[in-house]
Amino acid sequence: MHGNAYVDITPDILLKAYAAGIFPMAEDADDPTIYWVEPRERGVMPLDGFHVSSRLARTVRQDLFEVVADRDFEAVIAGCAAPRQDGARTWINRRIRDLYGELFDLGHCHTVEVYAGEDRALVGGLYGVSLGAAFFGESMFHVARDASKVALVHLAARLRRGGFRLLDAQFVTGHLAQFGAIEIPRQAYKRQLREAVAATAQWDAAPLSGAEAVALLRA
Repeated sequence: MHGNAYVDITPDILLKAYAAGIFPMAEDADDPTIYWVEPRERGVMPLDGFHVSSRLARTVRQDLFEVVADRDFEAVIAGCAAPRQDGARTWINRRIRDLYGELFDLGHCHTVEVYAGEDRALVGGLYGVSLGAAFFGESMFHVARDASKVALVHLAARLRRGGFRLLDAQFVTGHLAQFGAIEIPRQAYKRQLREAVAATAQWDAAPLSGAEAVALLRA
């Protein structure tokens, strides 16, 4: 589903779009326009079936990274918008960065950030939108091995802890499939979406250890 929505889009319209199963993208970082997307097959990550491999579970439990939430939105979205090593173009343009920054200020956009090294550099992270008991994952990045995977595990654990019902992945990639992401038809997704948006959940930015994160997902 495409349509230029550059002029009129606001944070309120953006939230209404998410509640209707639609999300925005841009062709690339230099294109000022935005179009709406509504996939026929929607990627979701069942929170009651989130898979963490034994190797990744060990990495998460070791707390090799410092993992926090909602500390530095601008740095996270900049990392997500940076050129990819595989040469793929980013779909995050300036308008999208500004809109999600506004959602962050309103408490509807959240980040999970991964820091490492003596200088505590940001080496990975992700951001997404919360609405009711639904969380819509938007983008993630990493510059250190496993950093985005650790961020995703911590995200899912926070969502479990906060009572969220839906983790929307938009599209299923090989990277997400290893965590249990599946595709479901649009109408089935919309049923899940309606129930999740109408429910109540609590985003919790409180500290969470790696051991706690793994235990929450394996409970």
